[in-house]
Amino acid sequence: MTTVRVLLVDDQPLLRTGFRLILEAEADLAVVGEAGDGAAAVELTRSLLPDVVLMDIRMPGVDGIEATRRIIREGAASHDPRVLILTTFDLDEYVIEAVRAGASGFLLKDSPPEDLVQAIRIVAEGDAIVAPSVTRRLLDKFANRLPAVRDAAPPPGLDTLTQREREVLSHVARGQSNAEIAAELVVSETTVKTHVGNVLAKLGLRDRVQAVVYAYETGLSRPGQS
Repeated sequence: MTTVRVLLVDDQPLLRTGFRLILEAEADLAVVGEAGDGAAAVELTRSLLPDVVLMDIRMPGVDGIEATRRIIREGAASHDPRVLILTTFDLDEYVIEAVRAGASGFLLKDSPPEDLVQAIRIVAEGDAIVAPSVTRRLLDKFANRLPAVRDAAPPPGLDTLTQREREVLSHVARGQSNAEIAAELVVSETTVKTHVGNVLAKLGLRDRVQAVVYAYETGLSRPGQS
């Protein structure tokens, strides 16, 4: 069994202790360090080489967004750590910026322990967490901050996608899993996974989270669509 190395980053020691207790109860997860601010998180990522950084957003000094940006930038030259953002509903606008900084997903701080554990495993495997309820709330609430859709020309890169790839991207933007997309399109999960991979490669996107943001920013998906 491969052990996933996790770095906990939160300015509240009690929360870090709670997360540690949850994660260390799992045989395949190991907490390798803790940080109380973004600057310490960047330093510990360099020295401890965690697979996943569980990152709070609002912290003193260097916040979670800037820390994520630095970790992802430095990781490209060495190992490839993944950042999982912890948020609450009243911090929605920060999450979009964290995704743009390279985060692989976001989770609510009051999520059940089993959701936290599963999210870390999924992110460690190179996938991303796009929870439909959180995603739709984020993008609906901040739709007025997204660029206006231009009807005259397709968004950059969108014309490189096939019709089926655009369709799959629309489903991804709703926060649907490969299994849910496969059921709706009546195809195999393997086929959906292939389409998602093609979309990410053609658009130069890191993962499904960035695909969600792209779909909304370009107008392929819009707040209120089901």
